[in-house]
Amino acid sequence: MFLSDNEPLSILIHNFQFWCKINKFILFFGKKVWKSCENSANKGVDILKSQGGGYNPLVINKVIHTLINRFFHNYLVVCFLNITFADRMKKLRTIEMERLSVEEFKEAKKMPLIVVLDDVRSMHNVGSVFRTGDAFRIEAVYLCGITSTPPMAEIHKTALGAEDSVSWKYFDTALEAVQSLKADGYEVYSVEQAHGSTMLQQFTPINNKRYAVVLGNEVKGVHQEVIDASDGCLEIPQFGTKHSMNVSVTGGIIIWHFAKNIIL
Repeated sequence: MFLSDNEPLSILIHNFQFWCKINKFILFFGKKVWKSCENSANKGVDILKSQGGGYNPLVINKVIHTLINRFFHNYLVVCFLNITFADRMKKLRTIEMERLSVEEFKEAKKMPLIVVLDDVRSMHNVGSVFRTGDAFRIEAVYLCGITSTPPMAEIHKTALGAEDSVSWKYFDTALEAVQSLKADGYEVYSVEQAHGSTMLQQFTPINNKRYAVVLGNEVKGVHQEVIDASDGCLEIPQFGTKHSMNVSVTGGIIIWHFAKNIIL
C-alpha cells in the first residue's frame, strides 16, 4: 500500500500534492482520480447522514484512505513507468540541438568529401543531397550538366536552407568536375554497379585523404567516361528485385559511410 491508514488526512493530501508536482502525467491522472475519490467520499457521507444523522470523521478518513490506495496504487505505478521512459526518450527541442548558424557552418572544419551530381534530374534529389551534406559538414556539392542549381524553390523544399550553408559549384559536365578534383589531389569514386567495383562495406576511407563521390542520373547512372576517369567504383550491396535506389537515398548511405569512418 502506498499510504498508511493511520496517516492524518492533512498529511495524506500534502503527500498527494507532492506527488502531483513530480510530473504532468501524475497531475493529469491525479486530478481525475482525486475527483473520483472526492465524489465517492461525498456519497459515503450522504449515506451515513441519512442512516444516523451524524458521522465519525475517522470513518470518512479511512474511506478516503481506502479509495486512494485502491486507485493510486495502479495509477502511480503506471505514471512512474511512463515518466521514466518518457524522460529518457523525450524529443529534443530545436534550441537544445546546438545547431550552427550559416556563418558558423562556413567557418567550421569540414569532412574532406565533395559530392558530384552527374546529370541529376530531380531537384528534390538535389535538395536532399544538400541537406545530408549539411548534416555531416561535407566540403561542397558539385552540380553538373542538367543538374539544377540554387536558388530554386524545388531544391529548397528538401534542402530547407542547406543550399545556403553547403558550398556548391557548377560544371558543364561531370567529367570536367572529376578532372578538376583529381588535379586538386582528390581521390574520386563513382557510385555505380560496374565490373570490378568495390562493395561499400569493404571500402574504408582514410582520414588524411580528400575524397569525392559521383552520383549519377536517376535512369542512366554515372556516365561511362566519368567512371573511366574515376579512381574506382563504389557499389552498395542490394538483395531485392530492383538493384536500384533513389539518388538521395544513395547519397545518404554514401555520405554516412564516409562520416562514420572519418569524423565519428
